[in-house]
Amino acid sequence: MSDHPTLVAISRQPISEKLVFELKNHALGFDLALHTLGLQQSNGSYFSERWETKQPIPVAQRESLRAIAGQYQTDLCFIKPNLMPGDIRVLAMDMDSTLINIECIDEIADFTGKKSAVAQITEATMRGEIQDFKESLRRRVALLEGVHADALEAVYRERLRPNPGAIELLAGANQRGLYTLLVSGGFTFFTEKLRAQLGFKQTQANTLEIINGKLTGKVLGDIVDGSAKAAHLDEACRLLACSKENAITMGDGANDLIMMNGSGISVAYRAKPVVKEKADAAFDHVGLDAALLLIA
Repeated sequence: MSDHPTLVAISRQPISEKLVFELKNHALGFDLALHTLGLQQSNGSYFSERWETKQPIPVAQRESLRAIAGQYQTDLCFIKPNLMPGDIRVLAMDMDSTLINIECIDEIADFTGKKSAVAQITEATMRGEIQDFKESLRRRVALLEGVHADALEAVYRERLRPNPGAIELLAGANQRGLYTLLVSGGFTFFTEKLRAQLGFKQTQANTLEIINGKLTGKVLGDIVDGSAKAAHLDEACRLLACSKENAITMGDGANDLIMMNGSGISVAYRAKPVVKEKADAAFDHVGLDAALLLIA
């Protein structure tokens, strides 16, 4: 691995020469040369191409390159210098809207007719407009008071689906011997089912209080917020005698940024702008399993 940053393009279709020309030409506009590293590769699901750069790429310039790639349904990843794929030992990821297709709390609220009210708070929190996640979660969970516990099973069975590439990502990560960690500001009812379904080594989430078969509108114990997500990752790394730099992290909302910051590779999956601009990789067109190409 070079001591210079590496730019990786990933697409479901062969990467066009026109895109490569536009990326290189645009980069030259801010005095950045992209040096091709080998031939275009394919793993059967995705196509990828790599370039080496001689200097760091500021956020604004990274986003302009991503905008060009997006016109070709291609995603860009900016890999840190000296990152050795074999050094990655942990996969830590968010659940709602990252691993799965829904925000579970919004769907539970649908059973009370309050989905819109809850979803508005959820969206504002994910965008970073509401920065106190614990208060945000308490406000939303309070609106679930009186919902029958059967609604949780209905949401899991009828509405929850793994996002594209999720099953393949976990299979590949487990095959490589990575420690797989699901850290969620959502609920243990769902994380435990996904742990059994997909083979996570560890899950952390919040527990809804249920009395007489109904939600009370309260959360039991300490709330898993952004800081707690990062702490659970740090502890997993400590137990494995490695550091956060040995982890690949994935998320979509502002609540994931503390966990993602400082990791070996951070991946924003169909994420809010505040997350995409800070992440090493931004997946808007490829599935979650494209992350396996970054640690191959």
